[in-house]
Amino acid sequence: MIPQLFVEKIDLGDGRSITIETGRLAKQADGSVVVRMGDTMILATAVSARTSNPGVDFLPLTVDYREKFAAAGRFPGGFFKREARPSDSEVLTMRLVDRVLRPLFPDDYHAETQVMIQLMSHDETVMPDALAGLAASAALAVSDIPFYNLISEVRVARIDGKLVINPSREELEKSDIDMMIGASMDSVAMVEGEMKEISEAEMIEAIKFAHEAIKVQIQAQYRLQEAFGKKEIRTYEGEKENEEIYKKVKAAAYDKIYAIAKVGSAKHERGAAFAEVKEEVKALFTEEELAADGDLVSKYFYKTNKEAVRNVVLELGVRLDGRKTTDIRPIWCETDYLPRVHGSSLFTRGETQALATVTLGTSREANQIDSPSEQGEEKFYLHYNFPPFSTGEAKPLRGTSRREVGHGNLAQRALKNMIPADCPYTIRIVSEVLESNGSSSMATVCAGTMALMDAGVQMVKPVSGIAMGLITDGEKFAVLSDILGDEDHLGDMDFKVTGTADGITACQMDIKIDGLRYDIMEQALAQARDGRLHILGKLTETIAAPRADVKAHAPKIITRTIPGNFIGALIGPGGKVIQELQKATGTTIVINEVDEQGVIEILGTDPAGIEAVLAKIASITFKPQMGEAYEVKVIKMLDFGAVVEYTAAPGNEVLLHVSELAWERTENVADVVKMGDVFQVKYLGVDPKTKKEKVSKKALVPRPPREDKKE
Repeated sequence: MIPQLFVEKIDLGDGRSITIETGRLAKQADGSVVVRMGDTMILATAVSARTSNPGVDFLPLTVDYREKFAAAGRFPGGFFKREARPSDSEVLTMRLVDRVLRPLFPDDYHAETQVMIQLMSHDETVMPDALAGLAASAALAVSDIPFYNLISEVRVARIDGKLVINPSREELEKSDIDMMIGASMDSVAMVEGEMKEISEAEMIEAIKFAHEAIKVQIQAQYRLQEAFGKKEIRTYEGEKENEEIYKKVKAAAYDKIYAIAKVGSAKHERGAAFAEVKEEVKALFTEEELAADGDLVSKYFYKTNKEAVRNVVLELGVRLDGRKTTDIRPIWCETDYLPRVHGSSLFTRGETQALATVTLGTSREANQIDSPSEQGEEKFYLHYNFPPFSTGEAKPLRGTSRREVGHGNLAQRALKNMIPADCPYTIRIVSEVLESNGSSSMATVCAGTMALMDAGVQMVKPVSGIAMGLITDGEKFAVLSDILGDEDHLGDMDFKVTGTADGITACQMDIKIDGLRYDIMEQALAQARDGRLHILGKLTETIAAPRADVKAHAPKIITRTIPGNFIGALIGPGGKVIQELQKATGTTIVINEVDEQGVIEILGTDPAGIEAVLAKIASITFKPQMGEAYEVKVIKMLDFGAVVEYTAAPGNEVLLHVSELAWERTENVADVVKMGDVFQVKYLGVDPKTKKEKVSKKALVPRPPREDKKE
């Protein structure tokens, strides 16, 4: 018997709709829903442990998003025909959902919680990542897990000047905005996306448009929750509290922390000073008290530290390192730092440093994308590495983290639209974060820009980036330019904005509080623009424009197009011709067939080798025209003629028959031509009798007058 179903419909207002269903699948989960748009179906489940692990003072939340190949009627690639580790696109979707959900659980809820989202059916006209946030929130809505503020996420695009919610991938290619927005009924919590140099006002307009659509989706969740029967929220054991200990810690520490914070100091110096105050506070308690309530002492010290630092900013306008709210830390830059890479740069801002390298290659090095919801390739991609030494820590390396994937993707999106469409190279940027104290992803954007220009990539415009912060007590607020790591940790917003001198190219915003006002967002964007332009000036002081050409040791790439019927001749039997040509010339040759044409990429560092390949291509594709004269060279003597080679196309041979050598009767070929002779012949086309090409030497000289026969 099919169980009772509960379904809510969301009308997108343009003939499309989304449905949320519960009651059919995964009923042993605390909450489960199926979200459907077109033929795309997503199953989301939420499960949370009934008890917390002792000693855990944070929310151990895991958000997983996986796409099943069966959803698109496809087999997984590779040797093992089974889905394995998540792809970068899946990781990015997990991060989009996690960043909105995490701040909306109760602060004292520490039970192991897992939200799993699975693509079960894929419609090529529906991008599933735009539905993941809605599905996750709806699963929590029909559960008894403490999660009071429902959310949703949508993608917003602008096509021909019109804003659109949840466009198809095909529509998105025509858009100059691609943003994902996550929000509750009251406020925007997350923004991430890329743009083609839009203004701050246009970005705010897109966010507001998306927020209105999100409100409709949240209302549908509340209707589903009511129809299903809202479950009573489970009781849970909150954090241990002790008001007396809190008062004692605050009384002992607040003024000292305030005094340290208002002076302005470097990261390690400040950390040592705070640690000294903490030790003084702990000394006020007996060993027995610390054994019983040491965790509370540490907790209340952190709480006091946070309050004091925030109040210094709100009351004095002074930040931890002594800057004012709009000040940017000192910047120094350098290009061409690494002698043998194709392009490199160092970008250092305060205590954050990124070293970027650029590698140039052919289309063979393109990044292949093969997932159930997307297939294709990237000819420009960026990888971001965040080793533990960058923050002075020693940790084991466990592979690429979700954070590294997310930060690398943000920097890639910031730069990619500034790569010219006719750039022949596949480009890989690698950012190595060497020091970190605030926004290494924005340092990556800046270092990446300079490394591209150092490599001779003709960027449309240089790009810079800045991270903005916020501290507010509900009434007063301070927007902080170029935030420190501590300001990110203790603040209420992390808002990263990248762009050229003419507009925004990418952004990423996370809000840690409810109710961010749009006027604050507008101020943050305006302040970000000023900071971004200041940083851009520092970049262009270091390298004003892309180098005119790639470096001597970097590969040059030449592209040629040949008729499709010549591809086989260039490749040769079993690849023999192209392999020998690459070996002889020291080049890499890649052939792609596009619209029945052969697109040839020749990559090499030796100009002579590239010229030799071009000559071979010219030779193979050489096609003489009827009636035209061509220079030839005798390469073989025969009894009935001479084999000649077109000098403009070495390797192209044709028989010059003895009858075409001279108007006079020729008894011996050697009487007219010899080995190595160079002369002109006329191309006569294909002989209809022999079906072979025919050339003539005599046709280029006047025919002698005929002698009259003697009587």
